[in-house]
Amino acid sequence: MSGTVNSDVLLVGGGLANCLIALRLHALRPDLRVTLLEAGAAPGGNHTWSFHGSDVQAAEREWLLPLASHSWPHYEVCFPERQRRIAGAYYSLSSERLKQAVMTLPGTDIRCGVRAVRLGPQAVQLGDGQTLGAGLVIDGRGTGAGDSAGLVLRYQKFLGQELALAGPHGLTGPLLMDATVVQADGYRFVYLLPFGPDRLLVEDTYYSDTPALDAPALRLNIDSYVRARGWAVQEMVREERGVLPIVLDAEFDSFWPPADAALPRAGLHAGLFHHTTGYSLPEAASLADDLAGVADLRSAHIGPWIRDRARRRWQAQRLFRMLNRMLFLAAAPGERYRVLQHFYRLPQPVIERFYAGRTSINDARQILSGRPPVPVIRALRSLLPSAVRSGAA
Repeated sequence: MSGTVNSDVLLVGGGLANCLIALRLHALRPDLRVTLLEAGAAPGGNHTWSFHGSDVQAAEREWLLPLASHSWPHYEVCFPERQRRIAGAYYSLSSERLKQAVMTLPGTDIRCGVRAVRLGPQAVQLGDGQTLGAGLVIDGRGTGAGDSAGLVLRYQKFLGQELALAGPHGLTGPLLMDATVVQADGYRFVYLLPFGPDRLLVEDTYYSDTPALDAPALRLNIDSYVRARGWAVQEMVREERGVLPIVLDAEFDSFWPPADAALPRAGLHAGLFHHTTGYSLPEAASLADDLAGVADLRSAHIGPWIRDRARRRWQAQRLFRMLNRMLFLAAAPGERYRVLQHFYRLPQPVIERFYAGRTSINDARQILSGRPPVPVIRALRSLLPSAVRSGAA
């Protein structure tokens, strides 16, 4: 497949990863001809991405923070037997803010409502039969059926509503996990982001064995939670939902075969996400920053470069997959909250490095030290990758 060379860089998919790549290329390589293709009505979709200030490097924070819609100086977690406030910057980035930044990029060709049906390292065939060519093609279309190859997955799934309240909610920062709610469908918690004195995002969230999301039930849960907090809803501004992969075991060469390295990937499709939280913004920001500094922006070079980067990140996340197995295999569904409750006993720097994906050997010792919050024999069995294949634990 070949086509007229229309661009230097052709970004397929207008999700977070490709949008950040477009922004960094424009900032650092404004001479490049960049085209972004999005099947939907606008890039960015309908999401809220959040991150701790310590999740990203200082150089990345410098250009990410202007994109952030909201920021707070601390966050809280709440479990049946532990409550904690943790100081430290926390940020949220909205789809609307990201869309505005990308759509106003001078010289960048943004095409929405365009479906890519066939991708190659130098060309993309569109649904209308047109073929576009570029020296670098990046497939950032998110997850698909083939993206579970080589993975043993569980899921973080959620439904969130941004609510305008009739009065102030009284929150001074995010409540990342309120696990005092009734436990159901695995580990359940409510996530709160205060967007203003009388506006907040309320998400009903589950670490679940299945990706099925019962939207009507979750809406009722949110309504019950809000009423129990004594808040009166004036308006439901918008609603979002999502299902993120949580990895228990992984075989990288099956997920991204070496034979497919010539076609670069980005975002979840490249496997660049945190295996315990499912979050992808820190990885997407790091990739965008580093990619913009690569001299040879051709698919033949960038494809293997991103693949090797993703492979190394997977190797660095062995501990996270081990903890995921403990959460899903060693704990009864109604008791899974105890694993996270136990985690939040740790010193703040250990927690920060965990979320940033930069856990040290000493951090691992601290995380695994002490009596496990689940049955000991089941905990020990779940530490082995074979547990997910044998049904042990």
